[in-house]
Amino acid sequence: MIKLIGILIVVAGFALRFNPLLVVMAAGIATGLVAGMSFNEIMELFGTYFVQNRNVTLLVILMLPVVGLLERYGLRERAETLIRRVRSATAGRVLLFYTAVRQVSIALGINIGGHAAMVRPLVTPMAEGAARARHGELPDQTSQAIRANAAAAENVGNFFGEDTIFAVGAIYLIKGVLDTSGHKVSVWALSLWGIPTALVAFGAMWWRVRVLDRRIERETAAPPAEGER
Repeated sequence: MIKLIGILIVVAGFALRFNPLLVVMAAGIATGLVAGMSFNEIMELFGTYFVQNRNVTLLVILMLPVVGLLERYGLRERAETLIRRVRSATAGRVLLFYTAVRQVSIALGINIGGHAAMVRPLVTPMAEGAARARHGELPDQTSQAIRANAAAAENVGNFFGEDTIFAVGAIYLIKGVLDTSGHKVSVWALSLWGIPTALVAFGAMWWRVRVLDRRIERETAAPPAEGER
């Protein structure tokens, strides 16, 4: 059981709001040490996996200046202006819609999202714009809550949607782990049982955005007048 200390470090580190990269590295080092690996072996594994996955990092690095250039020329403002025209839109409905689109698209093997490419430049401004159209200027804590839920919409849509079809590598990763543990499961079975999990995750997101809309209404409500207190 001591080999699961990495999970405890991750939970404690995130709860204390430490730097996520440092928390993950500390968890990996601690897990390796209790498993009997030397510090040099652990560092070698870090380097090996970083080199093997450098293409993922390269895509993000190349994407950032493009998104920054688009934002400089008004991408966020245009997104907010567009959503203000939809009278029925709320911050929660915008995020729920994005979650659904993200789940369906990634299930079909089409990656149209991402925190850098979609959440920051488009989804977050649209959600905040919908909230401002209904409630006026938002307190800082309300804006931060909307941004946090926008990030959650991306994670829920992506992580749970990609487990519903074997066209995405996540299914083969799960199968590899199960095969190593001696459990022979087909990719068809994994995809099938990923569907109810994705539906449950979507239901949880639906509840989260309902709570978010109520929170926005509460935090933007005008304070009572002096004589009404």
